[in-house]
Amino acid sequence: MIELLIKRDINLKNEILSGLTVALALVPEAVAFAFVAGVDPSVGLWAAFFVGFITSILGGRPGMISGATGAMAVVMTAFVVLYGLEFLLAAVILCGVIQIVCGLLKVGKFVRLLPHSVMLGFVNGLAIVIGLAQFEQLRENHHVVFDEVGQTFGIHGDWMSTSTMLISLALIGLTMAIIYFMPKLTKAVPGTLVAIVAVTLLVQFTPIPSVTVQDTITHMDGVSAEKAEKTRMFEAEKQSLVYSNVNPRGHEIAESKLVDIPKTENSRKAGVFAIPNIPFTFESLGIIFGLGLTLASIGLIESLMTLTLIDELTETRGSSNRECIGQGIANMVSGLFGSMGGCAMIGQSMINIRSGGRHRLSGIAAALFLLSFIMIGPLKTAIGMIPVPVLIGVMFIVVIATFEWTSLRLWNKIPKSDFLVIVAVSVITVMADLAIAVASGVVISALVFAWKKSQRIQAKVNEENGVKRYELSGPLFFGAVTSFKEIFTPAEDPDMINIEFKNCRVYDHSALEAINGICAKYRELGKKVKLQHLSEDCQKILAKADTFMEIEFDDEDYDIAQ
Repeated sequence: MIELLIKRDINLKNEILSGLTVALALVPEAVAFAFVAGVDPSVGLWAAFFVGFITSILGGRPGMISGATGAMAVVMTAFVVLYGLEFLLAAVILCGVIQIVCGLLKVGKFVRLLPHSVMLGFVNGLAIVIGLAQFEQLRENHHVVFDEVGQTFGIHGDWMSTSTMLISLALIGLTMAIIYFMPKLTKAVPGTLVAIVAVTLLVQFTPIPSVTVQDTITHMDGVSAEKAEKTRMFEAEKQSLVYSNVNPRGHEIAESKLVDIPKTENSRKAGVFAIPNIPFTFESLGIIFGLGLTLASIGLIESLMTLTLIDELTETRGSSNRECIGQGIANMVSGLFGSMGGCAMIGQSMINIRSGGRHRLSGIAAALFLLSFIMIGPLKTAIGMIPVPVLIGVMFIVVIATFEWTSLRLWNKIPKSDFLVIVAVSVITVMADLAIAVASGVVISALVFAWKKSQRIQAKVNEENGVKRYELSGPLFFGAVTSFKEIFTPAEDPDMINIEFKNCRVYDHSALEAINGICAKYRELGKKVKLQHLSEDCQKILAKADTFMEIEFDDEDYDIAQ
């Protein structure tokens, strides 16, 4: 630990002050992300501490800030509603295990394979998803509804009344205006913090009505308890019902008014060690595995992209595999201590770098300052007093800052295929999730690359003294096999054929099979084929596959590409 803090080029003042600035900015965002995920604000604050502290010590990128993030929060929302906090914490622990395994398998290096167009689509899709999630916060009067398709109960809210909506939009606009204009006046205090404090005081000390964080938490806890009780009632009756009466009874239970709803004691407290209280069965593992894998993928992708960005800004190089392991340990600890987990934060990392924080000390200082904020009793009460529209305003600013607006001007300046990838990744992010979107973007980019390369296989053809010579050039792989076969005209060629591979690289088994197939066609016609300057590896494989070819060896070494 001492070794981490006493580097010669470290500036203690810059590191500590940068850490304090980041900590002040982390508080409102951690609360906002927790609210998006549908959990108590303390769950987000403790996640910001654990993930930030552990990754600052064990992670692979000094100066990078980690904490509770919107990318992970948005995929937690529906899961929390369906299964509750305990299952979420189990999924976060599993997420950490998967990330550690990825680090040990050195998966981090594959971030280099992400095309820039995929990164742009990922960032834009993330911004859109976070933005869309905010509109759900503009609903009120949440109640239990019955879903006939899944025969399950859900929670639905109505849009706010016109007057309430107008007041909320005004508070959102005021929050965003303060955040935008505050840095133009002074950068001594984060504009986000000023906006939250100012608008909260405005609502508390004026007759302006607004739903607060504590109001929402209390209301949603009540509706969640009602949903759990109605689910219990429905499942108890379901087996004895005639099939045609199942859905009507479900709607009847959903619309019923329950007088005494059993209170579900939530002994789980963020910041306290406890094993998630879920059944240790394969069914439970099946429930948490999908979310755990999604969280792990999203966390690693966002963290490794942030790491790459900071590498470029600081002209240094971090360790992607070490970051995977550090983040995995952080998420495991976070889940065991009742918090929602997280990953690297692009915005906070940029704040840290621009404030002079280049070493691990700045991240450690930010986490410790944040811990002191969490431990101060009055802060918890103050967080509950924050109006919901304020947090929506904060998140809209995050959305605006996250979205790569310059990508909209690239449609006629970059290849159409790259712009298609940007759009596709953004759309899939909204329709599915971030991990699937990035994987799809990589696949699309790879297919486009393969298609373009497949068009480059060409041949110079000449015939002399009864021998026809094909001089191939370009890569020969699975994508170019069709073009390769179309070059040859076995029925029209003479009895002696030479195929020259000096300027052609053979890359895979599909290419070998294509060569073998062409030679087989010539043999069926009683014609002889000679392959020249083919790599030694190819010669051995083809020799084992068939013995009809006369292969001419060359002194030069043409190894098959790996």
